[in-house]
Parts: sequence; structure tokens; C-alpha cells
Amino acid sequence: MPDASPHPRRLRPGQRVGTVTRGTTNTNRLRRVDRWIAAHPALLHAPDPFVVDLGYGASGVTALELASRLSHVRPDVHVLGLEIEPERVRVAREQLERVRAGDAHFAPDLDVDFAIGGFEVPTPGGRRPAVIRAFNVLRQYDEAEVPGAWGLMASRLAPGGLVVEGTCDELGRVASWVGLGSEGPRTFTISLRRSGLEAPSVVAERLPKALIHRNVPGERIHELLGALDAGWRMHAPLAVYGPSQRWIAMVATLRHEGWPVIGGPRRSRLGELTLPWAAVAPRHPDP
Repeated sequence: MPDASPHPRRLRPGQRVGTVTRGTTNTNRLRRVDRWIAAHPALLHAPDPFVVDLGYGASGVTALELASRLSHVRPDVHVLGLEIEPERVRVAREQLERVRAGDAHFAPDLDVDFAIGGFEVPTPGGRRPAVIRAFNVLRQYDEAEVPGAWGLMASRLAPGGLVVEGTCDELGRVASWVGLGSEGPRTFTISLRRSGLEAPSVVAERLPKALIHRNVPGERIHELLGALDAGWRMHAPLAVYGPSQRWIAMVATLRHEGWPVIGGPRRSRLGELTLPWAAVAPRHPDP
């Protein structure tokens, strides 16, 4: 897979790009990636903090949660939830009506809207998002379709904007994602619940589509997961001080071994690990 995003394809007016997903969603499922977005310069420094939740699923709760979390760092944030399935948009708008009426735990004035759309990311007046979050959307696609989806979404970004594309388990305890700009993929992040964690390689089943079939000998992601497991075992004695200390030590060991870790102990305490995309990018054209 090439590192650079392809040129976006030409679309007919009103054309929707994508297929309907299973729609699985749960409250708090995306808290890990939301926390990461809330600390990212693409949001914090955006002249217009407009954020799109692409493919939010059968319930609009993830878009509502996203707006609530991001409003703590950008009170002027506006979130648009997009779904390609019209019935899901209808359901989400009914949820939003209940929020507006005060019949929910979200703030009634939360700045959220819902609309129909896919990877083409249609927005009112062509407004360009600072961030597009597309989670658990590409899992059902072929790997060969990923660059096109990445390129199309990235072409809709505001200057300096960010696409966050990834996947997680049903409870949000295991997650990984790619951070993309208009030039292509920039970073790769793993975020895990460390309590009860047997091995960091549990994330193998929840890698983004661009990497999930690359966890084989000779590929960088395979090497990374092996290094994570080795570091986790090495620092097992630190478990008596809590899983956070063990994770921090593991990340420090990776850095010492030459892995180009982005961020410091503050992110490590959250069970995160972020690397440049080049550190995990596929080496071979075919899985």
C-alpha cells in the first residue's frame, strides 16, 4: 500500500460513497480515541473546530459523546454525525431531540447535527472539517479499498486537518488508529486497557484494515507487536506498582531500542503508544 493518499475521485452531485456497516455501537466505546483527539493540535489550534463523526452506527451516541468530550478543550466545537443509512440518521435526530429537551445526560445545547453521507463527507456549504473520525468503518472493506477511502476523506479536510481512522473492540478496551493528513498517513496509535492485560499483542485483532493482514513475519507491525510483548514480559515485576508503571517502562524500553515513540510519559500513563506511520507501514505490496 502506498504511503501517500491517491488523488480523490470525481463524484456526481449527491453521490454517496460507502456501504452500510453493521452499526454496532456502545456507550463509551470510543473514549480512548476521543481523548487522543482532544489533545491533538489539529483540534486545539483549528481556526474552525468543526469535527465529523463518520459512520457513527445504529445510535448517535458516539457523536454526542465526541462533542461532549471535545467541548472541554474547545467549547466552540461543532460535531456533524454522518451515516450512509437514512434510517440511522432519523434515529440519531430523534436522540438529539431528546437531548435538546433535557431528557438525556448530555448538555441540551450541545452543538451536534446529523446528516446522510459517506466517505465523500458532505458538509453544509462545503465547510471543511478540522477532524474526521471514522472508526470501525473500514473493517468490512478489502485492503485494496483503503487508500481510496483515505484519500477521499483527506481531500475534504481543512488545511492542517486530520483524519482518524481505526477500530476497537465492543467495549473500547482495545483500540488502534491511523492519523492521516492531506499528504497521507502520519501516525499509528495503540491504546489499551492495561488492567488484566496479558499481552499488548491482543491489539492484533483490532488493527486498522491497512495493517490487520500485515501481522506476519517480515512486516514492521509484526516486529512492533513482538517488541511490545517482550517489553511487557520484561517489566512484569513492576506490576506490583500498577499496570501504568509497567506500561510506561515498556514504552521506555521500546524507545531505547530505537522505536521512534511520539509523546512522553503523560500519554504512556493512558495506555497509549504512538509512532510515525513509517515505523509500521507495510514493506510488501501484497499481504
